Amino acid sequence: MNGRPGYADDKQQLVSRLHRIEGQVRGLARMIEDDTYCIDVLTQVAAVSKALQGVGVKLLDEHLQHCVAGAAASGDSDRTEHLVHEASRSVERLLRS
Repeated sequence: MNGRPGYADDKQQLVSRLHRIEGQVRGLARMIEDDTYCIDVLTQVAAVSKALQGVGVKLLDEHLQHCVAGAAASGDSDRTEHLVHEASRSVERLLRS
């Protein structure tokens, strides 16, 4: 790894997506404040969750393409094994969320 995170090239896109998600979360708070029907709020909660999962999948993809592939290309099998294990744990966390 060269010190740059795998998502460095997509950093602005990710930040923009997170700002949109932040706006969605603020909208959820307004819905609760306005006594919006439960199912409508739950629908928006699901949309926010899906959006966050999308960010997580993008970050995982960048990790695999940049960090894991870079370690494998360098021939550092210990580092590659460690990074693959980290990615596997990350997938587990994403699936549980």
